[in-house]
Amino acid sequence: MQKRFALKVIAAIAMMAGAGASFSQDVIKIANIVELSGGGTTAGTNFKNGVELAVKEINAAGGILGKKIVTTTNDTQSNPGVAKGLTQKAVDDDVFAIFGPVFSGSIMVSMAESRRAQIPNFTGGEAASITQQGNPYVFRTSFGQSTSFPKVARYINGKAKTLAVIYVNNDFGKGGRDAMLKLMEGSPTKVVADISSEPGQIDFSAAVLKAKQSNADAAFIYTNEEESARALREFRKQGWNKPLIGETTLTGQKVIELAGDAANGAVAHVGLTVDAPATKAFGAKFQKEYNYVSDHNGIKGYTGVYVLKAAIEKVGKLDRVAVANALKNVTFTAKQHPGVLMDVTFDDKGDIDRESFMVEVKNGKQEVVAILPPLGKK
Repeated sequence: MQKRFALKVIAAIAMMAGAGASFSQDVIKIANIVELSGGGTTAGTNFKNGVELAVKEINAAGGILGKKIVTTTNDTQSNPGVAKGLTQKAVDDDVFAIFGPVFSGSIMVSMAESRRAQIPNFTGGEAASITQQGNPYVFRTSFGQSTSFPKVARYINGKAKTLAVIYVNNDFGKGGRDAMLKLMEGSPTKVVADISSEPGQIDFSAAVLKAKQSNADAAFIYTNEEESARALREFRKQGWNKPLIGETTLTGQKVIELAGDAANGAVAHVGLTVDAPATKAFGAKFQKEYNYVSDHNGIKGYTGVYVLKAAIEKVGKLDRVAVANALKNVTFTAKQHPGVLMDVTFDDKGDIDRESFMVEVKNGKQEVVAILPPLGKK
């Protein structure tokens, strides 16, 4: 009897120790679950490098609450099923936080695993539906479509009476397309062409021809980086001389490199760019570390880690649930937390609001042509 009782006590203590393991560790474990191959290679690699740069800086400065951060990195292969399995593995490894995936389709599938384990999960995904599921543990490091699209829609309304929309047929693209069409309803701009493309599409000749035949005043392009470059080259090839407008993925550094001269003149609303005053220093550090120019995804990963640091310090202890709660309806200022780069506000759903930018590609570089205030400010 006494032996059975002793065994029960030992088992109970072991269970209690296991349940609190992530809070009593000597290090803070985070998992980088990102696209390092497949269609998301550019986005995932930049995001990963941004995370690792922030971790390197924070550890060199003494860590968080005196504890160093330890990261593991795994490749989703741009596959939602793989992302889900890797997230479950991170849960089994008892990590404190998860960074990634970046692709909307992957985070939509994988975040159910981090939610069940009550692990804060930071994503660069932009699909509006990510934060509409009532998941209290998912947080964006970039604008969602509900925040960014009203800004770009206002710009389009001032430039065009008719619009052709080209979008990629996945969660990311369809979410953007639906948001744009809704915003154009009752506005000064009428959508006259609604053109779908496929992930990884090589040939954009038919899509561009449809846009030309619609006689639209401008085209809105919302595809992944590699496809955006192909679309820009095809527009140039077919002699299009009207505005080409997009969101962040239209004018990213990889797009500019792949599209060459065809990228010049493209205009986009971007939440993050290394060419903005607030992020230039980060851009220089990133380039020194990795020998190339970061796109917006590098900033997403970097600032996400610093947001996690700010939330942990606000709570004052390593408590995943408390940290997730501390990221609701909160503002972290760059003055108090320099690593966040710009003042950032999280709402109760995990969406963010902060300054953003209109950029135009000129001579192969993004140039900031306007700074837009947060939607919460008039």
